[in-house]
Amino acid sequence: MTDLIQLAGQPAVWAAFATLVVMEVVLGVDNLIFIAILTNRLPAGQQTRARRIGIGLALILRLGLLGTVAFIVHLTEPVLSAFGQDFSWRDLILIGGGLFLLWKATKEIHHTVDPEPKPDASGGRLGFGAAIGQILLLDLVFSIDSIVTAVGMTEHVPVMMAAVIVAVAVMLIAAEPLSAFIARNPTVVMLALGFLIMIGMVLIAEGFGAHVPKGYIYTAMAFSAGVEGLNMLARRRRRGLRGEAPAARQVKRA
Repeated sequence: MTDLIQLAGQPAVWAAFATLVVMEVVLGVDNLIFIAILTNRLPAGQQTRARRIGIGLALILRLGLLGTVAFIVHLTEPVLSAFGQDFSWRDLILIGGGLFLLWKATKEIHHTVDPEPKPDASGGRLGFGAAIGQILLLDLVFSIDSIVTAVGMTEHVPVMMAAVIVAVAVMLIAAEPLSAFIARNPTVVMLALGFLIMIGMVLIAEGFGAHVPKGYIYTAMAFSAGVEGLNMLARRRRRGLRGEAPAARQVKRA
C-alpha cells in the first residue's frame, strides 16, 4: 500500500499512466472492431452477452499476462531461425494472428458480398461457442502485443494494470454503440473488414521484423473513415431529397 501511495505522488507515473491508457485504447480499437463484426452475426439475444464475455476475456488475459511480466519479456527472445532470420514466440504469435485475421476477414467479405449464400442448418449464423473461441484467439494476440509494448514504457506493473482496466472499461462502453452503428451501415462493415485485412498484414510484417509505425496505420484508418462518413452524409441527403420530391410535386399541382 505504501508503494502505491508513493507511486501516486509521482508526476512521471501519472504521465506514463495517461500515455498507457491512450495506447491501450488505440490498440483496443482493432480488437473492438473484430468483436463487433463477429458478434453481429450471432442471434440478437446472444450478441450483448458475447461482446461482454469477449471484452471480459481481454481484461482477464491482459491482467494475467501482466502478472507474468518476466515470462512476457522472454517471449521476445529468439527461439527459431528460418529464411536467414530469427523468430521469437512473440513473432510467431503475431504471424499466426495475422494469418487468422486475413482468413477471417476474407471469409466475412465473401459472406457479405455472396449474392446466393449456400443454405445451411444455421441459416448463416455463427455459433456462440465458435464466436467466443475466435474472440479469445484474437484477444490473446492483441493482448501479448499490447503488454509487450506496455512493458517497454514503464516498469511499474500496478500502473500497467490500472491502464489496462481503464482501457477495457472504455471498450466495454463503446462496444454496444459501435456494434449498433456497424449493423445500421452495411458499407461500414466492408470498410471495417478492410481494416482487419490491413491489420492482419501489419501483424505478419511485425512478426517478420518489419516495423510499421502505428501512426501511419491509424491515419489511413481515420482518413478512410472520414471519406465513408461523407458518403453516408451524401446518401442521407439524397434519401431526404427523394422523400421531399413527391410532396413538392403535390404542392405544384394544387
